[in-house]
Amino acid sequence: MPINSTYSLAEPAPELRAVPSASDPERAPSMRGARMVEAAMLVVAAIFFALHYVHLTADFPDHSPWMDWAKYTDEGWYGDAAIRHYQLGHWNVPGDFNPAAALPVWPALELVLFRFTGVSLAAARALSVAVFGLTLVCSYLLIRRWSNKPGRRRSLAPAIAVVLLAVSPFCYVFSRLAILEPLLILLTLVALLVTSSAGAAGAGAEESASRRLKLRCATLSVALGLLLAAMVLTKTTGIFLFPAIFWLLLASGGYRVRSFLRVAASACVVGAAAWGAYYLLFVRPRYLIDYRYLFSANAYTGITSATFWSVLHDALFDISWIGETLFWVALATMVGSLVSLCFRRYRGNPLVATLLLWIFGYGAFLVYHDNLQPRYYLVLAIPLTLLVAIAFDAVLEAGNGEQGTGNESPARVWLLRAMTAVGGAALVFAAGSGARYTIGYVRNPGYRWVTAAAEIRDAVDREAKASGHSRLVLSISGSDLALMAGLPSICDDFGTMTLSDRVAAYRPGWFATWNDVEDDKMDALSPANRLERVATIPVFDDPERNLFILYRLDPAGAAGPKGKPGRRRSLSVPHRLRSKIGEQPNAVQLEH
Repeated sequence: MPINSTYSLAEPAPELRAVPSASDPERAPSMRGARMVEAAMLVVAAIFFALHYVHLTADFPDHSPWMDWAKYTDEGWYGDAAIRHYQLGHWNVPGDFNPAAALPVWPALELVLFRFTGVSLAAARALSVAVFGLTLVCSYLLIRRWSNKPGRRRSLAPAIAVVLLAVSPFCYVFSRLAILEPLLILLTLVALLVTSSAGAAGAGAEESASRRLKLRCATLSVALGLLLAAMVLTKTTGIFLFPAIFWLLLASGGYRVRSFLRVAASACVVGAAAWGAYYLLFVRPRYLIDYRYLFSANAYTGITSATFWSVLHDALFDISWIGETLFWVALATMVGSLVSLCFRRYRGNPLVATLLLWIFGYGAFLVYHDNLQPRYYLVLAIPLTLLVAIAFDAVLEAGNGEQGTGNESPARVWLLRAMTAVGGAALVFAAGSGARYTIGYVRNPGYRWVTAAAEIRDAVDREAKASGHSRLVLSISGSDLALMAGLPSICDDFGTMTLSDRVAAYRPGWFATWNDVEDDKMDALSPANRLERVATIPVFDDPERNLFILYRLDPAGAAGPKGKPGRRRSLSVPHRLRSKIGEQPNAVQLEH
């Protein structure tokens, strides 16, 4: 789907054939029709966005195409600082996993939110949905800024993009999780909006001695620098999106290198100063070990020269998680856009090149990291959808004869109209299919995860009340338990201290794990603890993590069942509990 409509706001408009204005009686009906179609699409988008707020505490949908570990851990991990601030009185637990040292922006937002709502899963997810709503608004404004052309009809691309995003089941399930990716996307879109103005202001300030223009340029440069720092402090992979931002800065200033360098340098200095101040004043004096640990824990790659092509293949075709039809349309759009930009020496629509740089930049990180979790593709779903909307609107415009000299060959006109029909049918099918799945998820919520957290909290509280047993839970999903049920926790998988040292230092009273007890966990727990299984709870549909098991940690010398504490084999889940989701018991099984 090549993009034929290319007009840069930063360049002088090409000479256009006479096109009647909206006041022309022959033109007015089509202009009104375009506005009505746009309004109808925006109403549909608003309705589907509102559905994101329904059943906020429901589980990540079972039997979905996306098997992502974030649904067990990430909502708690990356909000842990805010959760602990209100539940424990301090945000940092020495030796445990403390990602807020390197990624403070999201927990800072939750810190403010919890001040009014209390620590709550619903509140955290509502914040994430609000971020997605702002993403829709910024997507609309960004495309509108670079789509409307003098003398042409009102572009439908912004509304098309917003509808496709709002009805997308992929966006629905991941934008409702309190994770980092939605905020990174929003900050990137805001940075692109600021960049669109900053480039033009920089070019204007270079040509004019106006103090007003210079002040505007300086203000926008500072804002852009702060946004760049916020992106990195939200999720460090945001640095892979910088090339897209700086390209739009260059293009929005009319490709004037001098003004670009002036604005870019100012923004980089401000961004580096903001990040440096945070690092030097906050991290380095007290939390350097936690800061470094986040990078060391993620400093791996599964890609080698032998696996490069297979990893590249998987990274490309895993984009189909956004929807099979939309994936193929997006793939055709990317190829057509690249060809069109090459012919125009990359000076076509600057937003198209920007979105391509966004896709290739973050795609490069995915390939290198080779940890192809579906949630990472949310950062690609937004630019891909925007690119598809822009491309379809451009082909629609060309097929209607609103572009060109007016004496195009009949074959070209019929080709464009055929492309319009095929592309339109594909997008309608993609939107309809996505809307059907989204409505299905809304109508069939599950609550096994929050129910499991409540059951575990009740069991822990009963024991604490009866015997004063410690309420501290050791679990890879402990932070999620803290968010959902208010239980204090430490992580059994990540932390700056070894697990044995953490267990010795904090003496947890409970251990919650998925499906079985791994050898390294048993090695850390068994010297001082005897594991007594208390509850086995079916949760989710992942065959490797579908049973959440709670163990009470009793002192090793305490009276208990005969025999020595076993290793992994003796603590494995019974075969009858390893059945498929549909065959598992629905209720918590108490075993004491």
